[in-house]
Amino acid sequence: MAQLFTKDTQSIFWNNNTSAIQRMLDYDFVIGRKTPSVAAIVAPTGDSKFQNFFWGGDEVMVPLFKNTAEARKAFPKADVLLNFASFRTAYDVTMEALEIGGFKTIMITAEGIPERLARGMNAVARAKNVTVIGPATVGAIAPGAFKIANIGGTIENIINSKLHRAGSCGLVTRSGGLFNELSNIIAINADGIAEGVAIGGDRFVGSVFIDNLLRMQDNPEVKYMLLLGEVGGTEEYKVIDAIKSGRITKPIIAWCIGTIAKHYSSGVQFGHAGASANAERETAEAKNKAMSDAGIFVPSSFNDLPNKIAEVYGKLKAEGVIAEIVEPVINAIPSVRKSKNFICTISDDRGDEATYAGFPISSVATPDTGKGIGDVISLLWFKKQYPVWATQFIETVIKTVADHGPAVSGAHNAKVTARAGKSVVESLVTGLLTIGPRFGGAIDGAAEHFKYAHDNNLSPAEFLNHMKKLGIPIPGIGHRIKSLRNPDLRVVGLKKFAAEHFPSTPLLDYALTVEQLTTSKKDNLILNVDGTIGILMVDMWRALGYSEEEINEFISSGTLNAFFIAGRTIGFIGHVLDEKRLAMPMYRHPMDDILYQVDMAEEI
Repeated sequence: MAQLFTKDTQSIFWNNNTSAIQRMLDYDFVIGRKTPSVAAIVAPTGDSKFQNFFWGGDEVMVPLFKNTAEARKAFPKADVLLNFASFRTAYDVTMEALEIGGFKTIMITAEGIPERLARGMNAVARAKNVTVIGPATVGAIAPGAFKIANIGGTIENIINSKLHRAGSCGLVTRSGGLFNELSNIIAINADGIAEGVAIGGDRFVGSVFIDNLLRMQDNPEVKYMLLLGEVGGTEEYKVIDAIKSGRITKPIIAWCIGTIAKHYSSGVQFGHAGASANAERETAEAKNKAMSDAGIFVPSSFNDLPNKIAEVYGKLKAEGVIAEIVEPVINAIPSVRKSKNFICTISDDRGDEATYAGFPISSVATPDTGKGIGDVISLLWFKKQYPVWATQFIETVIKTVADHGPAVSGAHNAKVTARAGKSVVESLVTGLLTIGPRFGGAIDGAAEHFKYAHDNNLSPAEFLNHMKKLGIPIPGIGHRIKSLRNPDLRVVGLKKFAAEHFPSTPLLDYALTVEQLTTSKKDNLILNVDGTIGILMVDMWRALGYSEEEINEFISSGTLNAFFIAGRTIGFIGHVLDEKRLAMPMYRHPMDDILYQVDMAEEI
């Protein structure tokens, strides 16, 4: 893996750290990325399904998931995990990600992961060829392509440090704070960095100096490298060995901070967990001398580092190894940004032609397109392109439930309101308001309860007992008029369509076994039209590949009832127009159809 990140790299961000994510997306916008670098967020305790972030002056929605597995399944191309969990959770999150697989890079920001856990975690990552950055790190950056969270600081600092586009230096440090400082020093004295990694301050980090320098050696964008080590540890000696063996041939500038330690009479612990010398060869002074002896460009002091950078850069540029960089055009982030009040993910009317889930209306509206109302519903309700058999089933349902005569409550209300002189809209609304648990609601209930019984392997008898304990009749079973001897032809038609076009109908098959038991008690306890529709909708969604969680969400959100609403709206409007056409007068209910029992009010 010569390049750690590219302009197509996407990540999954563990923990909804909105400020860090916004900085990543601001960077994406400035450098002109086409897609956000954060594909998804894992927020185990969050209740929302997405989080809004600014994308320049506009906004984008980043989906939220409860766990890493769900996020990874939804975004299989996101191969970077940004682990912003606390030190108590970071180890478990990383190990879970390694078990799930598919991640090329995992960054761990937490510090203080216990040594035993950190070493085991790093060993598993190496075995799986996963680059771990950290623990205790601010991350890494590939200028002009991808940056992790807060590395590089503000957009203004990023541009001043030339981190908005690739330079020619490969930078590796332990310190995140000094990473930003060095980026600025390199920008002043050279042309910036091509790739930079802050490997982390803990004693046992995932990828060490040699891992990153070897990758940079193979990265053609990197022309020379800068290593900033520190007192403690012996990782710098691995770099020396790689130079001596010829594995690293590109020029390296290096310095180990902590040379002041020699002036203390006793051992001193610097800021990082690993910044403590336990032997002479771990001192900054010893390592600086050893690196210099190996041919690494080592300044006389940290203050001399800028001169050494300018020297190496100037030499490589003079030799033609480094070419002049053409500064790219960058996007400016508006100084004032305002969050949107509404969100729409199904249609867009901003262009020359409005779209349904990305499809221009003209591409689905006219008969020559071959699309029907079922296609429009699949786009606007589910944001999917359903196959023909599914869209035809939707249309069959809508036609089946469009009307059931003037006597049902909804049609009656619509007719009465129309006769009171109200408009089509007002009359329609009074009819729609009757749709609920007792009118149309059996579709939702049938889907919910039959699905529960089927998923839990309840026998028909066990299902009946289960419903009896709940104290409710079985939704979708029973009809006032129809029976085994007088079947409902609407149900016959729906079952016939499913048999001919559905890949399979496991829930309907189960419901029919329940019907055998209920009709053995009373012949009108048949599977009715509401039940058939609800049950076949579940079979349809399963055949289309929806997860059980998604189907349960459809049921709980009232999607099934929406099919009844869409269909019955046609019938209600028909009744309203019928009343208008006939110029029917104001309706008054006949008194002989009302039971009056009005007693004298009791005096208090």
